[in-house]
Amino acid sequence: MDENSNFGWFLAGAVIGAGAALILAPKSGKDTRKYLSTTTKNSREAMESSGRELMDRGKELYDRGKKIVEDAGDLFERGRKLVQS
Repeated sequence: MDENSNFGWFLAGAVIGAGAALILAPKSGKDTRKYLSTTTKNSREAMESSGRELMDRGKELYDRGKKIVEDAGDLFERGRKLVQS
């Protein structure tokens, strides 16, 4: 949960920084549009990459949890058989 909070702060900072750059940078309209286009493309690629990483990490956690549950079930069954013997 803490990583989501950090990511939210990062996005807020990026938006504020981009807004300040647009206001304070003395560029022509054409240069500003080119800058916005490049920045948007880079941001989109970064978000896609982060999304893939998050999805992969979630799958790994799911698989680990599933394995733990299966192992616990096996241990329970072994214990039950020992008690019944």
